[in-house]
Amino acid sequence: MTRLGEQAHEAEAAGADLLHVDVMDGRFVPNITFGPLVVEALHRVTGLPLDVHLMIVEPERYLHAFANAGASAIAVHLEASAHLHRTLQQIHELGCRAGVAINPHTPAIALSEVLPFLDFIVVMTVNPGFGGQAFIPEVLPKITQLRAMIEKGERQISIEVDGGIKPETALAAVRAGADVLIAGTAVFNAKHTVKQGIDALRAAIAVQEAEH
Repeated sequence: MTRLGEQAHEAEAAGADLLHVDVMDGRFVPNITFGPLVVEALHRVTGLPLDVHLMIVEPERYLHAFANAGASAIAVHLEASAHLHRTLQQIHELGCRAGVAINPHTPAIALSEVLPFLDFIVVMTVNPGFGGQAFIPEVLPKITQLRAMIEKGERQISIEVDGGIKPETALAAVRAGADVLIAGTAVFNAKHTVKQGIDALRAAIAVQEAEH
């Protein structure tokens, strides 16, 4: 945490497209991270969009706080949202991109009724709560299914894949249909610089880009 601003600068300089901010409450997931004040502090030190992922119960209670703190996009968990249509509408009214995150066990079809209201989907490829977990490959067919569902509609919806992303898993996620790779320990790691981490991920998916 003491180097958060410094690492945000490093990520921006290294060509990151956004900063993904995991907010955990110790209830929906077992860990606790931070709240709107940290998002506000990040917003002051970086020009990157802040992609706020609310891994919390009753996320609708905190939408205004995170939007006011500088969030560009807010994702809530399907599993934690009692009134999902209303919550997505509120996110849009606050001027943010609206997304829904789903845990590894949640089927793609569970999102069918809210696709027209989404800007992005966060597909968890680990069970949320802790960094450094192993990628769950059984989730890959769900990403492909979501891509097919999106292409049947008229709305542009991006798919973010979050959890266990590293050079060894990045290409599989992209081939399955991911647009955005959320990487934590693969980028912010004492063994290498932030730029080296990002470059390694980009090199890993270059095969897919070359095929197109």
